[in-house]
Amino acid sequence: MLASSVPTLASGLDGFRLILHVLAATVWVGGQLTMVGLLPTIRTLGEDAPKKAARALGRLLWPAYALLIITGFWNISALQVKHASSAWNAVLGIKITVVLIAGVAVFLHQRSTTKVGLAVWGSIGGVASILALCLGVFLAG
Repeated sequence: MLASSVPTLASGLDGFRLILHVLAATVWVGGQLTMVGLLPTIRTLGEDAPKKAARALGRLLWPAYALLIITGFWNISALQVKHASSAWNAVLGIKITVVLIAGVAVFLHQRSTTKVGLAVWGSIGGVASILALCLGVFLAG
């Protein structure tokens, strides 16, 4: 077994940084998935119930997204990226792009006034968020 494949524990600060990043990703992605699952029930509570629930969720999602951005840059600065493979750097670039797409799409979803806009931007935001999470797993090694 190669020495580089031996699992090690993260240091205190590294562990704290990763915990914050994973917790924020849990809220950002999990919140969206939870809303999708609850939406049929929420719709039965009244015409304005989905908007009220979405606004309440947004109060959780946007701070989580901000924390993802902050801890994402912190993750990059904590790593020796200049020694990373070109494949790793390419995946990182793709992930950053997908994270930005997710944020813009969710923002546009929240601002949409049509059913088509809600569906399109919500779908793009959700898929991009899940894709960003998956890319993050690959980057973590």
